[in-house]
Amino acid sequence: MKIHIGSDHAGLESKAKIIAHLQSKGHQVQDHGPYSFDPLDDYPEFCIPVAIATANERRSFGIVIGGSGNGEQMAANKVKGIRAALVWSVETAKLAREHNDANVISLGGHMHDEKFCLELVDAFLATPFSGDERHVRRIGLITKYEEKGQL
Repeated sequence: MKIHIGSDHAGLESKAKIIAHLQSKGHQVQDHGPYSFDPLDDYPEFCIPVAIATANERRSFGIVIGGSGNGEQMAANKVKGIRAALVWSVETAKLAREHNDANVISLGGHMHDEKFCLELVDAFLATPFSGDERHVRRIGLITKYEEKGQL
């Protein structure tokens, strides 16, 4: 599986551990930065490229990480075709995929320990979209608004 990943300074340590974990499972991971610690870096510079790459590769997924994950999710969701979900439990990770066909997961590196972040990522990546009509319909409404500015 192809996975794009990016963070800010607050997510840098978590990002490195997630990359190693994903690679150990045979996933192809593209790191969109940062590559070194800079306490003044700006998460949109890393999260938006993750979202663009994910949107351009239909079968890929994205992971964005910050201190809380909030801003990172917001930045990723500005990219057409992205459905980024801020997850904080295994259930929200699974529901993001099952109900929303989310293609980007956002994590708060300061909110969870390393083991739990890896559980969230694994749950997200292992869960398929349900394809239920009601979820397809709702995603269609989001896509319509994204493309035409109307429901």
